[in-house]
Amino acid sequence: MIAEAEVRAHLDALAKPRGAMGRLEEVAVRLALSQGRIDPATRPRQLVLFAGDHGCVDDGVSAWPSAVTGVMVGAILGGRATSNALAAAQDCTLRLVDVGVAGPRTTDAPAFFRDARVGDGTASLARGPAMSVDAFEAAWAVGVEEARRAVGDGAAVLIAGEMGIGNTTPAACLTALITGIEADAAVGRGAGADDAAMAAKRAVTAGAVARARGEADVREAIAGICGYEIAAMAGFYAEGARAGVTLLIDGYVATAAALVAERLAPGTARAMIAAHRSAEPGHAAALAALGLAPMLEWDMRLGEGSGALVALPLLDSAAALLRDVARLDAIGVGRAD
Repeated sequence: MIAEAEVRAHLDALAKPRGAMGRLEEVAVRLALSQGRIDPATRPRQLVLFAGDHGCVDDGVSAWPSAVTGVMVGAILGGRATSNALAAAQDCTLRLVDVGVAGPRTTDAPAFFRDARVGDGTASLARGPAMSVDAFEAAWAVGVEEARRAVGDGAAVLIAGEMGIGNTTPAACLTALITGIEADAAVGRGAGADDAAMAAKRAVTAGAVARARGEADVREAIAGICGYEIAAMAGFYAEGARAGVTLLIDGYVATAAALVAERLAPGTARAMIAAHRSAEPGHAAALAALGLAPMLEWDMRLGEGSGALVALPLLDSAAALLRDVARLDAIGVGRAD
């Protein structure tokens, strides 16, 4: 392991003015600390997409029906989704894991798919707990297994992505519960909710958060407002951090999972780098609670790990800065600034 002061001293000794690379140097510090080495790696890297459905869609919180989750799973399996295109562009392997899709099970799938379904979509968090603690733990375990598989394959950077219509509602609930912000402040339009859906989403979120805040057990509270794919992402993060790899965090739903991971496995956030801040209003509070500063603020809100994939070249640049730039003393120049 290395100390932050050691990384900063290394950056200051390079053949450039101190701090001349601005925020890229801050990214370099977090990258080095996440791996515990002054010469961190960013390849190989793997995106694992976790898919699940949400009963609260039947309560009017989304512009899209739950069936779209299955349609998009098919698009990913066919290699034609945004995540496929961006992962290929960034030399990032992709896996897709069904943790809780409500539709028919996938058959004759390509090798990058795994059926690890815990349930056929969650119950509606508008009317009671979304899942039991046992179901939450089972989904968490799926994420742990996926992180172990990725690390075993040599991955240095892990990205968790998600596909699940309606999942910005449990993300808003989890953000409000864990950060303490008001439920209304955590709710955004997600995948294009109109005014009627927004009103339903605010009411559902407020009620679910109030119920969760009344739970004495933290796992009961979280399970009651979570999604299968969110629980799996949280387990994925916790195990990735334990294994000493870098966690590149995507958007609002992924960051809600990061909040869960840090709450249940304290210290996980030390391995995290925030790719971007999304257009969802609660995302800033979620990032702040984790102590993360986003690299990009481009109003992206797709999910699928897409924002993290867009930010990967910045991570590569930070690693190159640490590994490949000569030190001043190596080229015979004294520090003047």
